[in-house]
Amino acid sequence: MKTYYDLIDQTFEFPTREFNVENNQLLFNNVPLMDIVKQYGTPLKLTYLPKITEHIEHAKLLFKNAMKRYNYKGTYTYCYCTKSSHFRFVLEEALKNNIHLETSSAYDIPIIRELYKLGKISKSTYIICNGYKRPLYTQYISELINEGYNVVPVLDHLKEIEAYEGNVTAETVNLGIRIATDEEPNFAFYTSRLGIRYSDVNELYRTKIQNSDRFKLKMLHFFINTGIKDSAYYWSELSRFMYKYCELRKMCPDLDSIDIGGGLPIQTSFQFNYDYQAMIDQIVESIQWICNKNNVPVPHIFTEFGSYTVGESGAVIYRVIDQKLQNDKELWYMIDGSFITQLPDAWGLGQKYIMLSVNNWDNPYQKVNLGGLTCDSHDFYNTEAHSADLYLPIFDQDAEEQYVGLFHTGAYQESLGGYGGIQHCLIPAPQHVIVDKDEDGNLRTRLFAPEQNSEVMLKILGYGGAEPGPTELDAATEAAEEREEELIKEEN
Repeated sequence: MKTYYDLIDQTFEFPTREFNVENNQLLFNNVPLMDIVKQYGTPLKLTYLPKITEHIEHAKLLFKNAMKRYNYKGTYTYCYCTKSSHFRFVLEEALKNNIHLETSSAYDIPIIRELYKLGKISKSTYIICNGYKRPLYTQYISELINEGYNVVPVLDHLKEIEAYEGNVTAETVNLGIRIATDEEPNFAFYTSRLGIRYSDVNELYRTKIQNSDRFKLKMLHFFINTGIKDSAYYWSELSRFMYKYCELRKMCPDLDSIDIGGGLPIQTSFQFNYDYQAMIDQIVESIQWICNKNNVPVPHIFTEFGSYTVGESGAVIYRVIDQKLQNDKELWYMIDGSFITQLPDAWGLGQKYIMLSVNNWDNPYQKVNLGGLTCDSHDFYNTEAHSADLYLPIFDQDAEEQYVGLFHTGAYQESLGGYGGIQHCLIPAPQHVIVDKDEDGNLRTRLFAPEQNSEVMLKILGYGGAEPGPTELDAATEAAEEREEELIKEEN
């Protein structure tokens, strides 16, 4: 019978630059995952920091190549949108690469201040402030501007500018305006709820900015929820946006930049086919062609890549703790975690990730469903993006262990599922392991956060006097040790 390795090898071009197998165990970016499992246990979340730098460098190279090819006179600025992952280790890794930041809420601003205190950013770092802004957010933005930070508030509604009129004391305030784009034809509504309508942009500029001594319109912001993809919808919306930019540029000589929101896609399947360079080439060429046609200078280009920055750095590893045949053909591999609480996109949006066995690659394989620990019927993962079925190695539960990994999970999952709080069925947040390289290129790991225990949960729920209890990982480790002792006794 063919092995699990045979299945993957004949289905995809395998191994890849990112995934390989040695001694029947999976390597992720040359990281031996079973070594990490043996050291830390499961379930665990893993972040491979060098991947963040790799993607930032790649995006910068894409735009550099495109601008050189078309002799584009504007500049390119890479911004990371913090909402994808706010963790300090993510921000610090990204900021090693001379990038800038984009924020989405008032509570991003204390992070900005902390990064400044740590020397990770300077006051010249661009802080692009997006989102619908309530009073605390505009207050924080105004304070940053008054203190000399390089902040660009992107106006999301017509009255937002009034908050800066009343609170900003700086001589110059550089503003952006977000355009309300039309959504995809299959969307639930026609126009985005965010941003300012095309028909209102010119009037906003004339009445509030054009004759102001302090306010300058420097940027137009373009956001597409689908991200940058080669579709008639994307090119149509980008062209419409650029014609508005050219119209406004003729009225406003200060306007010199555009922010292309909605990022580059990440790989969620081995059958991923996306020509990054061709897409960026076409974007740069289209922007330049429309500007030349309208006799206006080309704009400086900003991007705010979030998922692309951090998504492919993440992985989640589970142990299969039981096999359950629920009828004649539906076999469940039960994992020691939960998709609902730990990978909310997998069940909430039907998001697919690269799913691979971590070990037992020389075993035969079978069709399975993956089941999580909660009592919710939706806590499962049963299909891959490339097929209607999910396959994993056959294993003897009494003699060997089986681990499974889901990869490219680094963006949004903690933000959507909550981190260290209260989860469905009180499933604990898993431990989080950081993988990095030292100065000599050797892999090193560290535990960022242990598995959540009962004391943390009970305090949140109001049971303040609770004593700390063991974690599920503690109990599983103890049970495994007892089982090993029993086997030794039986052999003797």
